[in-house]
Amino acid sequence: MSDNLPAIPGMNNGVARTGSASSGNGFLALAGRTAKLAASALFLKEGMHLLRSHMQANANAALRLSEMCGQAEVEPRFTSMIEDTSAALTGVAEASGEMVNAADAVDTDARGFNNAHESEYRPGYEASNGSGVRQAKPGFYRRTGRR
Repeated sequence: MSDNLPAIPGMNNGVARTGSASSGNGFLALAGRTAKLAASALFLKEGMHLLRSHMQANANAALRLSEMCGQAEVEPRFTSMIEDTSAALTGVAEASGEMVNAADAVDTDARGFNNAHESEYRPGYEASNGSGVRQAKPGFYRRTGRR
């Protein structure tokens, strides 16, 4: 497909070519955005795994400290504060585990969407790009109203 096609007055010529890099709704643009979404979800998932293990380790350390404070007969209110801190850190660890599940679902859904999009629209994309004929902008052929 040639990028030296003449501009058509009154038409958004940057989106007229199927698969144009500037095409916000083109086949490749959508595939790229969903791939980026899946990668971001995977990155978030990995970060949440690290946060979860770090918070759980801190919660365990705080619990051990509160036990040692109890044995050392430290003021009970301070021991209680350390126990509260341990409980709060455990809550953060559990919440980050829920974020892992949510990020995993986004990753799975984005990959599934990308696979469905690829199988549904790749043949048409290849055919229109292989024809050598300039294609209408995305949405031009959309049906509106009744038959």
